[in-house]
Amino acid sequence: MTVWDDLVGQQRVSDQLAAAARDADALVTAAAAGTAPPEASRMTHAWLFTGPPGAGRNQAARAFAAALQCVSPDRALGGSPGCGFCDGCHTALIGTHADVNTIAAVGAVIRVSDMRDTVRKSFTAPATGRWQVILVEDAERLNESSANAVLKAVEEPAPRTVWLLCAPSVEDVLPTIRSRCRHLNLSTPSVDAVADLLVRREGIEPDVAAAAARATQGHVDRARRLATDPAARERRAAVLKLPLRVQDVGSALKAAQELVDAAAEDAKQLAEQRDTKESDELKAALGAVQGGRLPRGTAGVVKELEEMQKRRRTRTQRDSLDVALTDLTGFYRDVLALQLGSRVAIANADAEDALERLARDSSPESTLRRIEAIAACHDALDRNVAPLLAVEAMTMALRAG
Repeated sequence: MTVWDDLVGQQRVSDQLAAAARDADALVTAAAAGTAPPEASRMTHAWLFTGPPGAGRNQAARAFAAALQCVSPDRALGGSPGCGFCDGCHTALIGTHADVNTIAAVGAVIRVSDMRDTVRKSFTAPATGRWQVILVEDAERLNESSANAVLKAVEEPAPRTVWLLCAPSVEDVLPTIRSRCRHLNLSTPSVDAVADLLVRREGIEPDVAAAAARATQGHVDRARRLATDPAARERRAAVLKLPLRVQDVGSALKAAQELVDAAAEDAKQLAEQRDTKESDELKAALGAVQGGRLPRGTAGVVKELEEMQKRRRTRTQRDSLDVALTDLTGFYRDVLALQLGSRVAIANADAEDALERLARDSSPESTLRRIEAIAACHDALDRNVAPLLAVEAMTMALRAG
């Protein structure tokens, strides 16, 4: 199993990255031997991975990082980097490699304080690996200051440093940054390809895998979670009942409150165990005495961790809401398909009765207005509007049609 096996439906991108990894390996080998590097190389110091949600931007970037750190002895026999089994590949894939640094947005944006140590490290030589790799998972969330810090690092990187930036589209990244990157665009994998992955890699029953892939329209991570997590299936089922519940003002407001509460509870469950572990580890590192009392002068560090955890909980709640809004959009897309007599396959076949009822009782124009109301809720959450206000405005619009 190579590092490229999880890149579903991205053969063109996999081929380009594999070729670049081979050239990168040749560069490192030539430098170690003191010989001249190859004249032509497909390797470069900065890459930009774009594509719609679920296409596998982060997975592609991490697979490339693993291939760059591959230490398989098969390379000397003509094998391609990225075996998937060696220590370099394994630690890069699971996120523990010393020379693969991952930056992701904790809150709504990646602040310059979050990037400072990483940018400084990018100018150093690799500690144990073959390359110093900086992977920015949410490049679209760089604010002005953090984006400028990245720009300075990308303009004049260290000889063995590689930047891997991931964003939904090139327009989400500063022109001055993207002009210095090699751009790779990933496409949404087919439903069949995602279902095949779930069967091969997760051992999921074919009919369950097909239903999860169809419901998520090719979003690999969401399909995996839907197929393996009963709680995720329950949350989705509750969301798909919402369109039939918003018959009056009271029910619309109640549905909004329940949707926000479910997202908050989801974020709380995800955060509790992780936050407790982080706090205990920090207190131990700071030398907390028996009884939990911290040494003098360390309260600021603990407060900083608590603020970071609070921002992360907010981001997790909004990510959970985003999943619910995506499910709602897919629901109304199916309604519209039925209203227009489209031959497009219905994604939410398990809610066919509700789809047919709404398609019969409303017009295509009202369905489009409802889809626009969901998109407006997305935008409001991105602008940090209070979740309950944004979702209430949406459910009232869904009721009005």
